[in-house]
Amino acid sequence: MANSYDLIVIGAGPGGLAAGIYASRSKLNTLVIEKGVVGGQAATTEEMENYPGFYLGVTGPQLTGHMHKHAEHFGCNFLKDEVVDLDLTGYEKVVVTKNGRYTAKAVVIATGAEPRFLGVKGEKELKGKGVSYCATCDADFYEDLDVVVLGNGDAAIEEAIYLTRFAAKVTIIVIHDEGVMDATKVIQERAYKNDKIEFIWNSTLEEIKGDGIVENVAIKNIKTGKVTDLETNGVFIFVGTVPRTELIKGKVELDQRGYIPANELMETTVDGVYAVGDVRTKYLRQVVTAAADGAIAAVAAEKYMQEEENFKSEVLDKAKAIAVMFWSPFHQGSLEMVPLVEKFASRHSEKLDMVKIDTYRNQRIARRYDVKEMPSVLLFKGGEVVGRVTGDLTSEKLEKLATLA
Repeated sequence: MANSYDLIVIGAGPGGLAAGIYASRSKLNTLVIEKGVVGGQAATTEEMENYPGFYLGVTGPQLTGHMHKHAEHFGCNFLKDEVVDLDLTGYEKVVVTKNGRYTAKAVVIATGAEPRFLGVKGEKELKGKGVSYCATCDADFYEDLDVVVLGNGDAAIEEAIYLTRFAAKVTIIVIHDEGVMDATKVIQERAYKNDKIEFIWNSTLEEIKGDGIVENVAIKNIKTGKVTDLETNGVFIFVGTVPRTELIKGKVELDQRGYIPANELMETTVDGVYAVGDVRTKYLRQVVTAAADGAIAAVAAEKYMQEEENFKSEVLDKAKAIAVMFWSPFHQGSLEMVPLVEKFASRHSEKLDMVKIDTYRNQRIARRYDVKEMPSVLLFKGGEVVGRVTGDLTSEKLEKLATLA
């Protein structure tokens, strides 16, 4: 089917692009869906000095453009469209866009995050009219003008430094005491050395004012409560991000902030669904970590498909009863029980076959069938579990399974 794929990646930021590269290189029929610009937020970053191998610097558009071409080189398909619904239940996942319906055996969520709104008076009304959340997008509008930056993390200070290439003066409003910022030391030092940057400490924005465009801001000192007005031509707000997970609420587990928890394989709480990049719960949100996430997810998805297809063909689709032994080479008790189960299967070979699953390598199927103790033997018939024995296996316990075959 033209709209049927092995893997669908939702989002074409660095995480999604890396997933596309690794998946298509592994000969998976892969589709990357992106409603905006390929490259995500990284494509709006003018300078990138910390991506390994590019010590002289590279622009975001250049780096993500190379990733895009890299994925296409291996046969990855790209679609400019917006995903409006998902059905992630079952082995075949359904992705519905504004213009079509697509299916896949696995899905990678790489939808990223977007700037958090401050929520102050005037922000909404003047958004795009002097209020911005992206310096690299809008800095050139403020050549030789004065701007205000709210925020003191790495992104805020880096964007403020970038603004000084255009603006006459950049005033950074910091909620902390003088000399205290959340940005890393090296970034702080660059800001302190920049003659165009000034700081207002212990303060936050109270209101953004202007008649059609930003004209001034009200700044409140959080210690004294005093509010003062400052004339400015623009306001850049950098107070964190919000994950783009509206589409998947109720479909996969989210944390309290709305991010997707994922394990070291990028697996979510739904089999065959992976989360990469800024949309997932993680310590460091950078291009390099998003790319690593994407690579891991693609490899994990490929292994998932192989395991699922093997389990389906060897167990679920068989007309004959199948005794599935869950064991681990690192569990001495299950190692000792393997010969016993093999002899049992051999005695009843006319009516059942045996399949062994190493739970060290495949915990997912064990979880799906609520296997909590090793060794365990589950009897499948017609794709359903009709009996099980766990723990200290004996010939007597196994013979009871044979009566159900």
